[in-house]
Amino acid sequence: MKTLQATSVIGDARLLAGLDQGRLDRQAHLWTHGAQPELTRAAYSELCEAVGLKGRGGAAFPVARKLASLPERGIEAVVVNGSESEPISRKDRMLLTLSPHLVLDGATGLAHALGAPHVLIAVHDAEAAMSVREAILERGDRLAIEVTETPGRFVAGEARAVLSALEGGPAVPPGRKVLPTQQGYHRRPTFLSNVETFAQLAVLARMGSRRFATTGVSAEPGTQLLTVAGAVQRPGVIETPIGVPLDTVLRYTGADPGPVLLGGYHGRWLPEASQQPLQGTGIVLALGADTCPLGEVHRVAQWLASQSAGQCGPCVFGLAGLADDFGRIVRGDTSGWYDAQRHLGLVPGRGACAHPDGAARFLASALEVFDDDLRRHLGENRGCGRPVHGVLEVSHG
Repeated sequence: MKTLQATSVIGDARLLAGLDQGRLDRQAHLWTHGAQPELTRAAYSELCEAVGLKGRGGAAFPVARKLASLPERGIEAVVVNGSESEPISRKDRMLLTLSPHLVLDGATGLAHALGAPHVLIAVHDAEAAMSVREAILERGDRLAIEVTETPGRFVAGEARAVLSALEGGPAVPPGRKVLPTQQGYHRRPTFLSNVETFAQLAVLARMGSRRFATTGVSAEPGTQLLTVAGAVQRPGVIETPIGVPLDTVLRYTGADPGPVLLGGYHGRWLPEASQQPLQGTGIVLALGADTCPLGEVHRVAQWLASQSAGQCGPCVFGLAGLADDFGRIVRGDTSGWYDAQRHLGLVPGRGACAHPDGAARFLASALEVFDDDLRRHLGENRGCGRPVHGVLEVSHG
């Protein structure tokens, strides 16, 4: 595993408070954040509704609505999804490694409020798993808290894949699309969200809705964690107010001019920095101007195809076909462009999980944003003249 990147803050530190001193053990955590209040289910629901808290795993589903969809009784577990299988992202493993008690506070506090007997933590990073296990030993929680290490495969981070892994099955999404709040762990109602969501719940419980809403935007107050990577002078995990402009983040990290990827390999490209407010993004990657954009995207297309769960045609054949299409585009073969357009129209909306849709969105965005490079590759020169430096990471570090 690569060493965790640096942390920094634009504005006030909440989730990252105290981390300038390194990992927070139980004593340092309490000194930094204070004791976790005991709240009822109704209190959690009211707080989440008041600030419009959304899940921080990519889907941005309102937490209050998720709580409302659970039955009054019979909730089996609270599940912390720490299977951060996006190669670029570091924010969740950073929280589990350096501030595990904040995540545990959010999970155990909610479990007590819901009457759930189990807190299950799925994590694919060995260092993060060790940190959480150490933190559990420092606590006196009256709950069964279990840590399960999951595969680092991209689709293994999908909610239903996580539940399958926790039950001892393969870490792949099953074909059925049933919400965890209805049939989760052992087919019982389950509250499942990602690591940052539980850390935000712990902060919200302590601060209350009024103080929590003193930063961010009115429609979605609070802070967010961003993994900033690529052609930047200061890569790492940054806590910012929600709605901070993209160009503010890029200036702060010393990013090179050029295209920007938002949201990782299921996200989308922008041609350059802008005043666009960042909400629910999670990942900001500056590509820079020294590498071949289409060559970089081709590497990712190959990796995305290799991450298929092998359950449906759009994923198995569609993503493999797109990887081949982009390879031919890079080599200057115009047939690759035509085939890519055809495949991008066939893949979305037909898969057993969201992986084909996300991959297609990423690749379609690349063809749109890198139009000038596309013309160079498909023109007389059959290339843009730049090497592929591997700015886009395609391994689980």
